[in-house]
Amino acid sequence: MEDLPGAALAEIMKRITRTSDLSSLSLVSKRLYTIDAEHRSTIRVGRGLWPAKEALLTLCSRFSNLRKVEINYHDWTRGDGNQIDNQGLLTLSTCCPLLTDLILSFCYYIDDSGLAYLTDCKKLVSLRLNSAKNIASSGLLVVAVGCKNLSGLHLINCNKISGNPEWLKYLGSDGSLEELVVKNCGGISQYDLLLFGPGWMKLQRFVFEVSNLYNILRLRDPSFVANYQHSYNFCCESLKDLRLRGIATVEEIGLCSLLGKCKSLQILCLHFVLGLTDSDMITLSQNCRNLKSISLQLEPVVGVGPQGRVFRMPLTDVSLKALALGCRMLQIVELAVYSRHTSYPEIGFSQEGLATLFQSCPIRELVLCGANIFDDEVMKALSSAQFLETLKLMDCKRITDAGMRLLANSSSLVNLTLQDCHGFTDDGVSEVVRARNLDSLIVQGCRVSWKAVKGAAKSVRYDRNCPGYGRLNTRPWPDGRRCEAMEVPREEEAGGGDRVIRWLAAIGDLAYSSTQEALDLRGGRLSLGVEGMAWWSGDGRYAGWLCGVLMGNRWRKPCQAMGRHDDGDAIWRRSPPWRRRPGVDPS
Repeated sequence: MEDLPGAALAEIMKRITRTSDLSSLSLVSKRLYTIDAEHRSTIRVGRGLWPAKEALLTLCSRFSNLRKVEINYHDWTRGDGNQIDNQGLLTLSTCCPLLTDLILSFCYYIDDSGLAYLTDCKKLVSLRLNSAKNIASSGLLVVAVGCKNLSGLHLINCNKISGNPEWLKYLGSDGSLEELVVKNCGGISQYDLLLFGPGWMKLQRFVFEVSNLYNILRLRDPSFVANYQHSYNFCCESLKDLRLRGIATVEEIGLCSLLGKCKSLQILCLHFVLGLTDSDMITLSQNCRNLKSISLQLEPVVGVGPQGRVFRMPLTDVSLKALALGCRMLQIVELAVYSRHTSYPEIGFSQEGLATLFQSCPIRELVLCGANIFDDEVMKALSSAQFLETLKLMDCKRITDAGMRLLANSSSLVNLTLQDCHGFTDDGVSEVVRARNLDSLIVQGCRVSWKAVKGAAKSVRYDRNCPGYGRLNTRPWPDGRRCEAMEVPREEEAGGGDRVIRWLAAIGDLAYSSTQEALDLRGGRLSLGVEGMAWWSGDGRYAGWLCGVLMGNRWRKPCQAMGRHDDGDAIWRRSPPWRRRPGVDPS
């Protein structure tokens, strides 16, 4: 080792990715210690850094050529000691002149004053703020003005950023930003982002996600002028990656207006966009000829047809045929439908529309999830996709063994994933396995045995349960409403002890992963509301209220236990006084 030149040793150490291995190797000799100090370009610190201020100063003094620093205090508690504060950012700006990439996650002791120190980081290119609850708009404005080379900005769960959007206007006028990600920032609306102005010209990746519920009454853009052709007069011809989630739009008001302006678009994700129509997809197909990947996650809307209530898809075959005609380079497609009601007929995509898309575009990866429209007829259309290499079927309960036999005719299929599909059995899967030489096979939560998939591919993953999915069935309640019921692990008596904790933990897990109106439990039902959950006995009588710990509310206390529900008194006494309103259904 001593005979090797320094450049060779440095190259060896660059190829070691695990920080623990790199730290151990640097302790072998003084020469390796010095080389590691000179060439270490990335560090990640968090709860283990104590005392925080002195330890960070030591690290920055040793590794003087740091280019990327991540400070992450996820799951931090006060017992872990103090976090890195504003003085820590002063240390970074002083000791790390080459810093280009900074990530701050769950840093509660850093505010706008700390961000002001970043203006001394003249080479800062990327800034990511995750759950930085003390960062406001004024701090972002200081960064926008002082960091001239900033090209990437990520804002995630930063709810204090609201009000004055001057930072956004300044970044737009400067025109240097190439990547902008905004997720779950309650104070930033889609209309604020439209103030980005000239910045859209250079932007290459844009992500905007909203976590709260749709509110059609809030669709009021102050800058929109009806019947004015150039209401949103900006250009985004450099945009290649566009991802929108949870927004609402009507008559081209809002961010959906971007679909007609992105001529270089290659990746598009539209997840639960309220107001999305076939006309939007036609506009997309006419302007985005280079589109290679599209992900559509949709929720059916209720309509009235000749046979009563009908669930209609926001998009139909018109959208699929428009994509087939205008986006001939499309290779990755995801079509996901999430609905709480699975027994009603649906109007939307059909075999004809899917077959047109598969035959016109060289689709190599396909994801189909949920809804009644994905059945054996769709599998027949899949068999005509000559370029299809990777297929993922999730919650497609109407696909049977006959459909799987049709899939065996897919000539290029090498990767297959089946999750929570209960319509086919070992016979259908075995037919595909025998016909195709699979590289990867994943089967989770299906009515398929391990014997049918064992040795069926080079890589096989099997699980009797599917992560993230419950066992759903639909049943009517006496009041005539329909609701989803999820089976819960049964406990004999919830009189106290560990069984109560396990029982409540199971309910909490279901509540976090469910969007249902009520859960069907032994002896009654559990209603899910905005502020928490309420237990209703089998005769419809209100019994008690659970909130706080289970639902994440900040200051309200939960029930201490779930006792017998003979007359409701056992739970009633433990319910907060402000919630003792038996006449109100909290769901």
